[in-house]
Amino acid sequence: MQRTLARGLTGHEPGSTVTIQGWVHRRRALSGVTFVVLRDRSGLAQVVVKDPTTLAAVAGYGEETVVSVTGTVAANASAPGGVEVVHPVFEALTDPAQTPPVELWRPTLTAGLPSQLDHAGVSLRHPVRQARWKLAAASLRGFRDTLDARDFTEVHTPKLVGSATESGANVFEVDYFGRPAYLAQSPQLYKQVLVGVFERVYEVGPVFRAEPHDTVRHLAEYVSLDVELGFVRDHRDVVAVLRDVVAGMVAAVHEHASEAVRLLGIDVPVVPAELPVLHFREALEVAGAPADEPDLSPAHERAVGAWGLREHGSDLVVVEGYPTASRAFYSHPDPEDPHWSRSFDLIFRGVELVSGAQRLHRHADYVETLAARGHDPAAYTSYTDAFRYGVPPHGGFAIGLERWVSRLAGAANVREVTLFPRDLHRLAP
Repeated sequence: MQRTLARGLTGHEPGSTVTIQGWVHRRRALSGVTFVVLRDRSGLAQVVVKDPTTLAAVAGYGEETVVSVTGTVAANASAPGGVEVVHPVFEALTDPAQTPPVELWRPTLTAGLPSQLDHAGVSLRHPVRQARWKLAAASLRGFRDTLDARDFTEVHTPKLVGSATESGANVFEVDYFGRPAYLAQSPQLYKQVLVGVFERVYEVGPVFRAEPHDTVRHLAEYVSLDVELGFVRDHRDVVAVLRDVVAGMVAAVHEHASEAVRLLGIDVPVVPAELPVLHFREALEVAGAPADEPDLSPAHERAVGAWGLREHGSDLVVVEGYPTASRAFYSHPDPEDPHWSRSFDLIFRGVELVSGAQRLHRHADYVETLAARGHDPAAYTSYTDAFRYGVPPHGGFAIGLERWVSRLAGAANVREVTLFPRDLHRLAP
């Protein structure tokens, strides 16, 4: 008999026979009857057991035992979905499961985060942890759909590279057939080169940062959503695409993860038609910071986020015009005042979510900038040579997926929304 998912039981007439399969989520034994709650990818189903032989068998199934159940659909207003399965025949599809290290049947996970991460293969089965990743999966769908509709090409770039993208101090070095190589900090230089091929590109993939941060917002490996587009007038064209991408991600969360939104009780942001924008100088004033600060601290970001809510009712604020010297070498200076760059960050609920900019696109500018910053231009030749052959004015941005979901879900720690986090201390599971 074809398998029926838990959410599909309501589509069957009472008295019809169905087969459901999943995990024993919870057993509740009363006098002469046991209620077995079965969990599958779609939700929960209740199975009523009264037969003495079946009762004895079910008593030996630990929670998380995988079973197949064939029985009769019956109406019961107190059961999940208003239906349950009666007169069941059980078949164990695994050996009886051991007691899980976390209590998956409770509405909330009571185990501490380290325990959840140590036993991720089991704790991720909890509906709350599943829901957080469903936000991520829906966001990825919206990200891709939005860019596909705008004629972007999805690309995949190497994660083993011969030189650092941004800072040699923040790379993981590996032995590459007897010579040093590095895990990619970002696809930045590749996606710029590919603008000269496809004009508009995006990538979803892991990036690696060997930064010794032990905070609730940093990971050593995370998923980066990278975008680069050609023939821009300035960074504001890039911001316009970013706005549409975030709006597309939000729309996809509503469409494809509405149950996760309900279960987590989260407030999904409303993306305004135009994102409020502050120049970096103004952001420092809002934050009450000294005018010579080279960057925004976490406290400054929170102040900017509060300003966005207070002045514009927006969870999202763009800060543009960071000092050129404090941004990556490929950032385009403002032609009217090269002290400031045509770069920007997107602050989401008081935390930096996105960094972006218009990039340099002339070969001579790269040679000059790299040398001025103390880099050997020869080390970047395999990338910068492409600019000898005509790459249009371009720009782009990158969104950290885990940070996006963390802020969306209101998680206290980015590890709560990461399937298998890698940080200063954790390399398993």
